[in-house]
Amino acid sequence: MLVYEFKAKGKLYQYKAIDEAIRTAQFVRNSCLRYWMDNRGLGRKELYRYNTELRAMYPFVKDLNSHASPRICRTVLVSYCQIFREL
Repeated sequence: MLVYEFKAKGKLYQYKAIDEAIRTAQFVRNSCLRYWMDNRGLGRKELYRYNTELRAMYPFVKDLNSHASPRICRTVLVSYCQIFREL
């Protein structure tokens, strides 16, 4: 399980921005995971292409940092591939 935890003192608009970024990251992670589960045997390139499609389809995903979005795809590959291999 992934846990996002931090301690911060900020303004209300900053908290809203953090919440939006977390929700967007979870959306991208879940979308990539679903795509990977539906199409077993995909590699890094295919997930990155799917990530590019997500960025084109959803404007809120495009607002996510350009480095964060591919990192989420990499996390899906590394974490979940190891979990499913053990089952």
